[in-house]
Order: sequence, then structure tokens, then C-alpha cells
Amino acid sequence: MARLHLPIALFFLCFAVTATAGPTVKNIRVWSEEGKTRVVLDLSGPAAHNIFTLRGPDRLVVDVKNGRLADSLRKLPGGIGTVRSIRSAVQADGDLRVVLDLNQAVRSRSFTVAPNNTYGDRLVIDLHKSGVPQAVKRASETFTRGRDIVIAIDPGHGGKDPGAIGKNRTREKDVALAISRALAARVNAEAGMRAILIRDGDYYVEHRRRMQIAHESKADLFISVHADAVKDRGPRGTTVYALSLKGASDEAARQLAARENASIGGVSLQDKDDVLASVLLDLSQNASLSASLDVGSSVIQELAGIGKAHRRTVQQAGLLVLKSPDIPSILVETGFISNPTEEQHLRDGNYQGRLASAMLSGIRAYFYQNPPPDTQIALNVRKYPAEQVRHVISRGDTLSEIAARYNVSAAAIRAANKMSSDSVRIGQTLAIPVYSSSGG
Repeated sequence: MARLHLPIALFFLCFAVTATAGPTVKNIRVWSEEGKTRVVLDLSGPAAHNIFTLRGPDRLVVDVKNGRLADSLRKLPGGIGTVRSIRSAVQADGDLRVVLDLNQAVRSRSFTVAPNNTYGDRLVIDLHKSGVPQAVKRASETFTRGRDIVIAIDPGHGGKDPGAIGKNRTREKDVALAISRALAARVNAEAGMRAILIRDGDYYVEHRRRMQIAHESKADLFISVHADAVKDRGPRGTTVYALSLKGASDEAARQLAARENASIGGVSLQDKDDVLASVLLDLSQNASLSASLDVGSSVIQELAGIGKAHRRTVQQAGLLVLKSPDIPSILVETGFISNPTEEQHLRDGNYQGRLASAMLSGIRAYFYQNPPPDTQIALNVRKYPAEQVRHVISRGDTLSEIAARYNVSAAAIRAANKMSSDSVRIGQTLAIPVYSSSGG
């Protein structure tokens, strides 16, 4: 994320994380009301889990990663609501399997709950008789307001620099500005996000000044918008770039040489010796580059959904505009203006809007998985850390239909489940992210 907490990062750099034992299920509680049955597993600590349903007879299977059942828990409850009985066994892979034998088919969702004054960690499973998906819980309006995630949007070229020019005299600078404005409008309509346009007119901004504007705006992400061009009119499709390691090394050398005027994540390098300044810069650049590759991957996945991707993975290059050492930065080539068909698409306002929507979906999916800690989105996620709908794939389900049903993007579902494609399988359980653009 953009503003790195360097003392914390250095602390964790110096201390290894020790492995923890798996959780123990200390108790299982079941109750039923208003057509819903709730099953709560009281745990000794946080637990990773997976659930899926089986038919003939109806069962819900809960796998608790490296879990164990407490020796004191000899008799498991049952005969309550839709739960006929409960049984358990430790699997060959070491996971604890808890099986809920059901008296009818149900829709289920699960989430974990952090300790409070009464209970410790809990795994909660809700079983609904209705086949209608349950409403997703939204963030409370009474939250303490956190800051917005700031997206710096940089329309490439401008003014004296038209960029590439297509066969029909379409100028890259105009296309980049139109798409950037469309993206900014969508970002500003998104709860918890705010856009900064590096330029909002036909004028030129020097490359390092673009980076400086992003720093002055305390941006969490810098995204530069362009349209590609080559001599051959055949190539088409989108490409996303992040900084290369060589480009990062060059920038590190420049920052160290001029460190009396340099700062990283708000920490001045002026009073640091060579070794410490180098460590701070390297730590910041590694985190920023890693985040750039992650958000770039999320964006290219979405762009590939509306047209051909020229490159389906994030490319890396030593582009000057991507060299901010503490702001994740990507450059999006939205298509080839040198390709006559894509030139026509890039001139079209509807197509420009589709590109902007795809970029927002990718950005949004990344930040809901990695929200900067002082932001409103992070507060929302912490308030309900695992309030996610769990959807079990049935025959005929597709990812796009599931996304539409729950009013979230396909990219958000892929990110929440670490999926590399839209492929799903019958019986698979997907975590459906809580918040939509209308969330508080």
C-alpha cells in the first residue's frame, strides 16, 4: 500500500513468524429460529475452513484446517432445526471434518467471528430453508470515518505531446484523457475511494511532475492510461505494465544520490546513513513493486473480459512514470491505436466506459483484499472481518451469474477465492465478498 509503516515493517523484517498449532473445537452449539438454523463451533483460536453440501442424503460438510475436537466434547448436538445429527472425524490430511446430517436441502453461509468478552474465536454456519440468497450485511453508518483510498489517474501525453496517432487521426492524448475521466467518475462514485486526475485538460505534464502530484495527493495507487502503437497494423489488445527491477534499481540509485530531498513513505532519507537509507528504500520498493504486480494482475483479468488481451500477464519495463518508490504504479495500454478496428473502438464513448469499468473492477478487487489500514474500506472490513456469503456451486452455475446474483464483480470473487480463472466446479464453495459500491 502507498504509505508504508516502515518501523513496523522493519520490526517484522527482524523477527521470524513461528508456526501455530491448529485450532481445537471446544464446543458446538445449535439453535433454530424463524426458519434459520445456526451452528456455532467455539474454537481455541482462528481457523481456516471450507464447507460444501452433499445430496442423497442431504449433508453439510465442514473441514477445519488442522483442527481437533476437544476430548471433553463427547456427545455432539442434533435434532434441532434442519440439523438431524452431527458427527466428526480427523481426515488423512490432518483436517477435522464435521458433518451435519440434515433433514432437508438448505442454503448455507459461513463466517468466522473474533473473540469478545463472552466467547473466543467462533466459526458460524447459517442454514436457510429458502433457496433465495440471504441479504448481505452492510457496514454500519455509525462507523468512525476513515479516509478514502486515493487513486491517482494519469492520462498519458497531452498538450504539445499528442502521443500515437491512428490512421483516422485519432490522437492518443485525447483517448487517454477521455478514458481517464470516465475512470475518475467511476472511482469517485465508489464508496471509500477518491480519484485525482494528474491532468484534466489538453496540456503537458512532465513525467516526474506526474509522480510528484501523486505524492502530494498521498495516492495509494498511480495508474497511467495510454494507447499503444506499432508499425504493423495487426496487433491489438490491452497490456498492463509495472516497473522492472532494472528500473527500480536505477531509481534507487538516483534517490540515494539526492537523499537530502528524498523521502520514503513520509520518512526523510536526509539524516540516514548509506546503509539505513538503502535498507529503507529497498524495503519500500519491494513492497511497492509487489503491490503493483498484484493490482496489475487484477486489472488485466478484468480488461481481458471485454476484449483481447495483448499480454495476459503484467509486463515490466523501466518506464519513468512508474518509478515512485512508495506508490504502487501501473501503466495500462488500453489498445492499439495503430489497429484500425481498435482505433474505432477507442474513439467510442461506450467502449471507453467499458474500459474504465473494467479497470475499476480490478482496482476495487485488489483494495478490498488489501485495504490500507486507516481507510474507510479497512474499517468496514474489520467491523465484519468474515461476514461473507458462502455460495456452493450447483449444476449450471457460472461465475458471471453468481456475481450478478450477489451484486459484486467477478474479479472480486476471484480475488477473494484466489482463483486464476472463471472456472468453477459443482460442490465448490465460494466466498462472496460483502461490500458493493453502495455499501457504507
